[in-house]
Amino acid sequence: MYGLEEGFYGHLTEWVKMQKKILETIEKVREELKDADRLSLIIATRTAFQHIMRTIKAFDQWLQDPFVINHMPREMILEVQERVWKILKDILELDIKHTSEFRDYISKLAKEGKLSPLLWAKPERAPRRPTLSTTM
Repeated sequence: MYGLEEGFYGHLTEWVKMQKKILETIEKVREELKDADRLSLIIATRTAFQHIMRTIKAFDQWLQDPFVINHMPREMILEVQERVWKILKDILELDIKHTSEFRDYISKLAKEGKLSPLLWAKPERAPRRPTLSTTM
């Protein structure tokens, strides 16, 4: 390997294999999720978040490694930067859309009196303890 440490090269190869396996798995599961119930969809989404966070953490560490920083061509760095910014934009747009729609939906349910009283109680103003400044 031209003096490349076998451990480092092997680690990179194993990481790529693992990521490809996860990619294959999500492609298979994706079809099954079309008819999944709400709980299965939430579990699948949370599992995806875990993989995303793990990958992002590893990528961030990767881009802090002096060996990688020193040897990665500008074109590769540019591709990563552009794609990460696109992912960030997509996630922000999804978050804004989802949060806004859910906010509006629970507002509608509240107006119709359909919010679970076990999970949602109207916020009541708690009595405030008198302080010296309020009693004078």
